[in-house]
Amino acid sequence: MSDHFTIKDQSLLWYEEILESHLAEAEQKVDELLADTTVDDNGCKVTDTKGPRRVRFNGKSDRAYRFVLAVRSNYAPSTDELVRHRCHNRLCVNPEHLLFGSRLDNWLDEVDRKANGPGSHLL
Repeated sequence: MSDHFTIKDQSLLWYEEILESHLAEAEQKVDELLADTTVDDNGCKVTDTKGPRRVRFNGKSDRAYRFVLAVRSNYAPSTDELVRHRCHNRLCVNPEHLLFGSRLDNWLDEVDRKANGPGSHLL
């Protein structure tokens, strides 16, 4: 018997279950969410909420942009992985504007945005 064991966080377990057992339903939820957005001048698909929209699925909830990216990229993120908005718009759920990364990646994105302007990532 091994002395090593792996602890998986709840986010990772939830997304693994979704991707392995409920992918079709999750994709439908993403399609419905994206259909309920408005596209702005930067191509952002934004929700009409004051803050980032949340999505409920299989008894749990998460931010909509995280759910959209996980389902569309077929990737189960851990709690430590953040969603980086290339457009710098936290209301955006456009999967083309989103990518997973670390806190450092996110901080460097903000430094770059301040140095080069808000639209520099979408050029």
